[in-house]
Amino acid sequence: MHMKTAIPEKAALLKRLEKGGFNVPEFIYVSAADFKSENFEALEAFLERHRESFKVIARSAHLKEEYFKGGTFDSLEIYADLGGIKYARKKIINLAKTAKQLSIRRQQKFSGAPEIDLENMGMIVMPFISGTSVMAKMMGSHWEFGYCRDRSHKIQSEPYVTRTPHDISLLHLSEDIQKYLGYPCEIEFVISEHGEIYVVQAKDISHIETIELKLGERSIHLDGVRRVRRHHNFRERPVYVMDNRAFYLSIISKCEEFVLGNGDDKPTIQEVLDIITAYQSELEQFALKHHRFCVLGLSIQEPEELYQIANHYLDDYPDMRAQLSRALHDNLYIIDYFLSETDTLIAKDKIRLNLCGHDAYGIDTVRNPMWSVFWHMDKHEKMVKQFKKSGFKTGDIVGIEIDSDEKPIVFRL
Repeated sequence: MHMKTAIPEKAALLKRLEKGGFNVPEFIYVSAADFKSENFEALEAFLERHRESFKVIARSAHLKEEYFKGGTFDSLEIYADLGGIKYARKKIINLAKTAKQLSIRRQQKFSGAPEIDLENMGMIVMPFISGTSVMAKMMGSHWEFGYCRDRSHKIQSEPYVTRTPHDISLLHLSEDIQKYLGYPCEIEFVISEHGEIYVVQAKDISHIETIELKLGERSIHLDGVRRVRRHHNFRERPVYVMDNRAFYLSIISKCEEFVLGNGDDKPTIQEVLDIITAYQSELEQFALKHHRFCVLGLSIQEPEELYQIANHYLDDYPDMRAQLSRALHDNLYIIDYFLSETDTLIAKDKIRLNLCGHDAYGIDTVRNPMWSVFWHMDKHEKMVKQFKKSGFKTGDIVGIEIDSDEKPIVFRL
């Protein structure tokens, strides 16, 4: 008696949709076992059929991926050859161990996601289709469609959500797919440059409920807000106050003590590096303590000169300078990973998170759509002083209320 080989939800649903006559691009699922045994005969035949297009999309496909929110694991455009697919799998696994590690740990802590062995990662490979990504799902009694940036155009628009798709057939197709599958689902389409609609992914979201946000209350008036959905005009969150200017100044100060100090007063290079380690630990602990949180950016992207001063202060000590330079470089990514976990950013204009796909309008963002609340750049110093004077500090609960003119007021509760 043969055991039926399990395949990930992502691949299983694509097979069902293909069998149902929906326009699914030709694809192949390659299991982790196939990678380990180098069983690539079917994959190489698939790649040969798509060699002329030069590129394919390699999508993550893990047996436990269905328990994580969409976008946790990556997809990559890659050359249509075996070496490219192997590279894509290795990179996707590495990203899950580094860039996505905090997200995975937070989902395991707050959302009941299971432990996952990343070496059991399979891959779905399909032809690359140039065009616009659209994500569809039913919200209550209506459908909503999230449009991503069109990578085929130089001029990019912001992601947006609408109840009225550009083509009514997209609505009918979404209804047909949900009816065929028999449960609420999130459907990812690609609209080609010629207007052809492809179904590239479907995800069961029947277990996910939307949550209403509560109201709350003390106040600083800001200039505007960017948000994909406008269902609610109030939210409250624990806040992390990010001041990277102060962080770099503390590094520079400690380096100065190192260069000018004598004897017992002279700090070690490890004490300099400890400032960076402590900062990273603080970010991680905050993100693992709070499921939903806000970042108040008094200073996020510091002037290049401060980074360079910190980076080059130890130029007369090449070995130590190399350690510090590497630590500061890695720290930039740690800050990015932390910021990617927030759903509310309060900062000066032009500081914004790069939203697309699941980050902008996946099912998880129905509960907590990304809010980017901002003040104009010419008011930056004034606003920072006002926030400091009002006593905003990490761990406070802040409320944000948005008036009818889309003007936000930030309260410390």
